[in-house]
Amino acid sequence: MTPGVSTCWTVIQGAAAGRSEDREHFARRYAPVVQAYLAARWRGSPLGTELDDAVQEVFVECFKQGGVLQRVDRERPGGFRPFLYGMLRNVALRMEAARARGRERQPESSCELAAVEAAEASLSQVFDRAWAQSLIREAAARQAQRAAQSGADALRRVELLRLRFHEGLPIREIAQRWQADPADLHHEYARARQEFKAALLEVVGFHQPGTSAEIEQAGAELLASLG
Repeated sequence: MTPGVSTCWTVIQGAAAGRSEDREHFARRYAPVVQAYLAARWRGSPLGTELDDAVQEVFVECFKQGGVLQRVDRERPGGFRPFLYGMLRNVALRMEAARARGRERQPESSCELAAVEAAEASLSQVFDRAWAQSLIREAAARQAQRAAQSGADALRRVELLRLRFHEGLPIREIAQRWQADPADLHHEYARARQEFKAALLEVVGFHQPGTSAEIEQAGAELLASLG
């Protein structure tokens, strides 16, 4: 990334310094990932009723004086994602221990703790998938925003992607709906995919800055994680 380009580190630094707009930006970007992880971790547990409080607690930990954002290592492999995962896990463990103390028994009982530990690998996958989905949504929103500025043809390509991926419609069926030439629509579909890829790489570069090759690789891995 070139100097002066905003990245997640720009936002993290501003949030750690107390800038309200950066804190709002940070919370808006990462809240869906935080919520998805904790919801999966506490599914079927009484702590599931405290999900909203737990999400708030994560951001308190981030933003408080001397909080975790002031200790982020920018050189850590993988960028901010693994740091966020580790911090989330620690907050969850602390809340589980606090609840156990409140009930005056061993932390979440040995069988409950064992269940959480056994599920850690799948919880990591839940986090990775939630992270990927969050970036995909962000890229789609960025593409749609640009399309709105570019005009009807660009907006039509956004709708084409939605019909193809979200509704699973083949190009030939979309062509019938739109009374369009399938060959032309295939051309527009390829263009739409390139526009989405450009938006996605920008989003990936924001969250995990690096060289063009590194960002390309990270984007490919992100898409692969969604299966």
